[in-house]
Amino acid sequence: MKGLLTYTDSGIYCPQGDFFIDPWKPVGKALITHAHADHARPGHQSYLAQTLNKEILKLRLGADIRLELLNYGSSTSINGVNISFHPAGHIWGSSQIRLEYKGEVWVASGDYKVENDGFSGAFEPVKCHTFITETTFGLPVFKWKPQSEVIAQINDWWRANAAEGKTSVLCAYALGKAQRILHNIDHLIGKVFVQGAVANVNQALERDGAKLPSWVYASPEIDKKEYPGSLVITPSSSVGTSWMRKFQPYEVATVSGWMQIRGIKRRRNSGQGFVMSDHADWDGLNQAIVDTGADRVYVTHGYTDVFRKWLEQQGLEAGIVETKFEGEVLENQ
Repeated sequence: MKGLLTYTDSGIYCPQGDFFIDPWKPVGKALITHAHADHARPGHQSYLAQTLNKEILKLRLGADIRLELLNYGSSTSINGVNISFHPAGHIWGSSQIRLEYKGEVWVASGDYKVENDGFSGAFEPVKCHTFITETTFGLPVFKWKPQSEVIAQINDWWRANAAEGKTSVLCAYALGKAQRILHNIDHLIGKVFVQGAVANVNQALERDGAKLPSWVYASPEIDKKEYPGSLVITPSSSVGTSWMRKFQPYEVATVSGWMQIRGIKRRRNSGQGFVMSDHADWDGLNQAIVDTGADRVYVTHGYTDVFRKWLEQQGLEAGIVETKFEGEVLENQ
């Protein structure tokens, strides 16, 4: 990269401001786009993040971290670089980071999606000269159905299982997907239980101001007779463990953008797959880039080669930045 931001072996770096954005090695000053583990790592001397991330960052990085907070749309200056955070729509508190210095404007998007899920906040296009975008699902084959359709599919699956006296076990990321589902499903179908990691995240987000519908921690003390007919939200790492026995009889499903690819469900030990991602699809990526007005775009993690070539065909200057970000991996976050 050239200009206001550059690339180092520690991460994306602003020489003028002497700070990094989502660095993967310990640094002095880290600006954090959101609290997923591939973007918010421990060991930095100080952190700057959007206000809604206070409790979730402390949960994940430690209560004693040196953390400064900035509201959406507010700004601060470091060595003459003006910094502001803007909604990315990826998960609760996720942000694009806008940097301006001597009239040059860059936006580092972190991870984002353009569909408003009703919980994570609406993506806000930010005008800039240079835009850094993820390309987790940067192929034309990835085109998401409206959230309402996918939630209806989940509700129908849950309802059918409940009618048969089964527990519905739904695999989703502990931070992001779990709360999105919890916020949008039909709670009239039955009780909603969550695994311990999801419970911890829910509590942190509620301390950060999130309003979540009723949920119950699936603790060892709960009588297993309460589970039939209910929905259990858990990271996929729980599948196949002894923890699952208390939910018998049960059906398992996974919610992920990767469910659009055949064969993924079998690898996830999932009987059902619902296609829903907290990342932008092909159309969303393209729309976001157009809305920035940027004439230079750098792509990170995902289908970077394909997307860079596509952008060049559209007349944009484009490059690839090799990062340690993982996007929507097939594991937990």
